[in-house]
This record gives sequence, structure tokens and C-alpha cells, in this order.
Amino acid sequence: MTAYRARLTEFDIRRLIKSTDEDERAAATHKLCRNMERVELTPEDREAAEKILRVLAHDAAELVRRAMAVTLKSSDLIPRDVARRLAADVDSVALPIIGFSPAFSDEDLIEIVKAGSTTRQVAIAARPRVSRDVCQVLAETGSREAVRTLAANDNADLAEDAMNVVVDRFADASEVLTALSYRQVLPPDITERLVAHVSETVREHLISRHAIAPEAAIRLSAHARERATLDLVDQAATTTDMATFVSRLNGRRALTPSLLLRALARGQLTFVEHGLAELAQTPHARTWLMVHDAGPLGLKAIYDRAGLPPRLFQAFRSGIDTWRALQAEGADFTAETFRQRMLERFLTQRPNVPREDLAYLMERLDRAPMPVDAQRAANAA
Repeated sequence: MTAYRARLTEFDIRRLIKSTDEDERAAATHKLCRNMERVELTPEDREAAEKILRVLAHDAAELVRRAMAVTLKSSDLIPRDVARRLAADVDSVALPIIGFSPAFSDEDLIEIVKAGSTTRQVAIAARPRVSRDVCQVLAETGSREAVRTLAANDNADLAEDAMNVVVDRFADASEVLTALSYRQVLPPDITERLVAHVSETVREHLISRHAIAPEAAIRLSAHARERATLDLVDQAATTTDMATFVSRLNGRRALTPSLLLRALARGQLTFVEHGLAELAQTPHARTWLMVHDAGPLGLKAIYDRAGLPPRLFQAFRSGIDTWRALQAEGADFTAETFRQRMLERFLTQRPNVPREDLAYLMERLDRAPMPVDAQRAANAA
């Protein structure tokens, strides 16, 4: 061990072995461990270093053991038996080693998790790498804080099964579900489950960061009011296969008059056409003609065939007339500003719509961006 003996004086060795002063022995331990870590050791040097570490692990002074644990917490020099001994020590000694040491096997870490100490579980959950097996045990038995730390650790190999366990155990713990929601990668089914539980801000992050399939939106809508959780009207705006989307909605009894009216008020006329076609069991091309080119009676005929309530017909009529007026003005149907203009103009006509739908539309009007011309006027003012 010539390489680091040169850096460790005879005085240091005497302090390490003979000194009764804990501070002196701790300082010598720190220097020795730092030198061990910095130089390249031969196999013989490493064997000798491990013997020294075993002696230090038995030192009566906590300060000495802590000096070794902190200095070599991430080092591969510490043998497994020494790491296990330190992990069973007091927290000030154990936590640095538990949180970083590569000496532990998965079985060692699982044993520590199952022992039940929250602070030690948290240290394992925050490790630079957490294996899938250790993650599973943490998800099943870890404390709330440990699981929150695990969920926030993108270097933890959390399998979908483990994520499901987390959601099952901590459905009412917002801090745990939020940490899980902000992981870099989430399976679609986990995203869907989280959307149903998290806050509006986190929900918006999930929807924008992790794509949610139309089927997921449909399943969510089956368990909540149409205005809650995930907005199917916005899903309709982004789907590429409208016929399939409305068919699945209808199969789950989510293609309601209320949903169609809300979509129409947001300018989603293509969705409304396909919805009417689905409900009326009429080809879309024929439905399109009845809505647009069959005179005043065409819309009434397809509306009645779709089985929609008579009390809402005038609101649908008003919505389609509004859409046509905007079309005649040359509005850009692909822009979000169009959807706001459509909604504003529709509501100014005081349509006879149910109170819940009106509240939804007013809420969407509040949330929608201001049109470009209105923004310019506001800025000028």
C-alpha cells in the first residue's frame, strides 16, 4: 500500500490506533479513507485496506465509524460484510452507506426495507439506482414518505405492477400521486388511473405530457360527469379516427345529447356529425348532407332519427347556424381562437340549454384564450 502510505504519516497511524481522542481518530480515519479512494490499489493493497476498514467498523466511537461511512459511502472499497455492519449501526453511520453503497445486494436492501424504519426506507428509495425487485417491496411495504421518494426517483426501476400498488395504497395521498405523475415515463394505464385522482394542475401535466388514448377518456367519463376529470370534447378535437372514437363512446353510453351540445358550442361540428350518424345508424356522408344541404328540415330529420330530446333541438339549430355564420366570415376552423369565438357567439344567443351545460360552457369560455383581435384591443387600451 505504498501509494497511500506515502500520504499517511506515522503520526496519522499512531493517532488512528492509539489515540484516546475521538476527534483525532475520526480525522485520521477520514484522511486514510480519502487516500484509499483516491489511489489505484493492487489486489494486495485492497485486501489490506479491507482489513483496516473492518477494524474501523468496530471502533467504539460513533464519530470514527461515521467518518468512514461518509467518506466511503459511494466507494466499492467497502466489503459487503462491513457495509451490512454499518447499515445496522445508528442512523448517523448507517444512512450514508444505505443511501449510496454499491456493496449491498438486492436481498440486503429488501431486508432493510422490511425492518420498517422510515428513514432507512427513504434512504434506499433515493439511491442512485433502485432495482425492480427492491422497488416492488418498497411499493408494497414502504412508508408514505419512502414511497413518495421512490416515485420521485426516475432512477428507480418502478414496474407497472409496482405503480398500481402505489396508486392502490396511496389513492388519498396527493403528495405520493403527484410525485408519481411527474415521472419521466408512465404506462398509459397508470396515467389514466392518476388522472382520476390528482389535482387539476397535475392532471393537465399528465394529459399534455403523457398521451391518453380515446378509450381511456371514455372509461374515465363512465365514472364521472362529462365536465369532470378529462374533457371528452377536447379529446374529440385531437382524434384522427372520428368514426371509431364516437363508436366507442356510444358503446359505453357516453355519446350523450349533453356531450354533443357541448362539442357543438365549442365548434366541433365534425364530431357532432359523426355522433348524429352513429346514433341514427346513418352513413356519415348522408348525415353531412342532412345537416348542411337538406334545407331546414334535414337537420330536424337526422336529429329525430338519432333519438335526441326535442327540448334541445333549438339549441342545436342555433349552434349550427352560428357555425355557418362564422364559416361565411372566413374563420379559421383549426384555431383555438375560432373555438372561443364560436362559444362566445353561441352563448350571446341565450340558447335554451340545461343549467349544468350552461355552467360548463361558461367555465370553458373563462378558460379559453382571448381571440387575437380582442387581445390587440386589450393591449391598445
